[in-house]
Amino acid sequence: ARKIRDPKRRLRAVWEICKSKMICEKGEDPENDPDKTSDYEDDYVPNGQSSKPAPQRTTTPAEDLGLVKVKRPHGGCGVRQPTIRKDGLKLYMNYKARDSEEQSGQDTRQVLTPANVYSIFKKISSEDLTDLGLNEEYARPDWMIITVLPVPPPPVRPSIQMDGTSRGEDDLTHKLADILKANQNLRRYESDGSPAHVVSEFEALLQFHCATYMDNEMAGQPQALQKSGRPLKSIRARLKGKEGRLRGNLMGKRVDFSARTVITGDPNISVDEVGVPKSIASNLTFPEIVTPFNVDLLQELVRNGPSVHPGAKYVIRDTGERIDLKHTSGTHVVRLQNGWKVERHINNGDVIIFNRQPSLHKMSMMGHRVRVMPFSTFRLNLSVTTPYNADFDGDEMNMHIPQSVETKAEIKEICMVPKQIVSPQSNKPVMGIVQ
Repeated sequence: ARKIRDPKRRLRAVWEICKSKMICEKGEDPENDPDKTSDYEDDYVPNGQSSKPAPQRTTTPAEDLGLVKVKRPHGGCGVRQPTIRKDGLKLYMNYKARDSEEQSGQDTRQVLTPANVYSIFKKISSEDLTDLGLNEEYARPDWMIITVLPVPPPPVRPSIQMDGTSRGEDDLTHKLADILKANQNLRRYESDGSPAHVVSEFEALLQFHCATYMDNEMAGQPQALQKSGRPLKSIRARLKGKEGRLRGNLMGKRVDFSARTVITGDPNISVDEVGVPKSIASNLTFPEIVTPFNVDLLQELVRNGPSVHPGAKYVIRDTGERIDLKHTSGTHVVRLQNGWKVERHINNGDVIIFNRQPSLHKMSMMGHRVRVMPFSTFRLNLSVTTPYNADFDGDEMNMHIPQSVETKAEIKEICMVPKQIVSPQSNKPVMGIVQ
């Protein structure tokens, strides 16, 4: 097994060999055997030199040469090896009883404490770690036992303001406080010389708090609860699953300037158009920069305000100050200046990105031109349903509004539906007339 180059396979092979052995075999280390000259001679010696008779079996090429198989010593210590069993949060060593012990009924079950495991792991040499298939630089076994508990900073476990005075602390903060209290109690009882069974109870309590701080959903283990009876949300629960930190917050994010509603077929709009409900068009905006060429148009939109479509919701001065047009009266109209920005309603001809999930290929997100329409559904040309894999039995789709002229240019030049008719994947059209 030691000759296997792949560390994972080597570790698996060593485990397969060792898991059935109940005694660490005694003898000299074969590495120090001066008579060993080759792997072939390590397994076989000339017939007659072995202390054991040759086994009765069909001959092998080695036996035809007059060699018989012998068992080489392994350099072990002769100690009985237990099987390790987990019960709750404790580990137990089960020793295979000898005949004399079976008659006397002696108990062969012992608790394996974390301190014992840590001391055993610390004594594993670098050479043995390499033979086992582990990397001393990255994965020493004694590193897997917590001796120092890292405490996450407050941004990981923020407190919330309950009302004017009281604050509600995060579950992790409560759990860390429990760990501190249990640790102080354990230290006090140990220093006072309390009986061993009392100290072991406080040890078990500290172990429980540390375990439920990491994972509060262990099988066969009672959950740590709040005063209200709700289970605490552990570190593992925050990371795993669809709503966890990885899939919910890092791989998937919420965005602004987007809309989602049911889609409806409309054969009367162009293949690269999308019908947008007026209610959505009046809510989503595009930041238009004021220039001498568009100042009159934008001034008219500002005069209309946010409640009339087409209109505008905000004016942003060149200083960064934002004016909410909802609060400007009809008599006082903001006079626009070059360089200011007007966050205007989206209107006919604006380019947007339209998407249907699951987004399986690049044609799942394509550029469309807006056509503002009445009612409350997105309207879609029937020919463009194929690349989206859309139908009109209740499907919903997403619309994303670009927020800069550079983004609009990219959508026009790269994403628009007419540029996606022929798929580079199969070199054939992905959309056409459908029934």
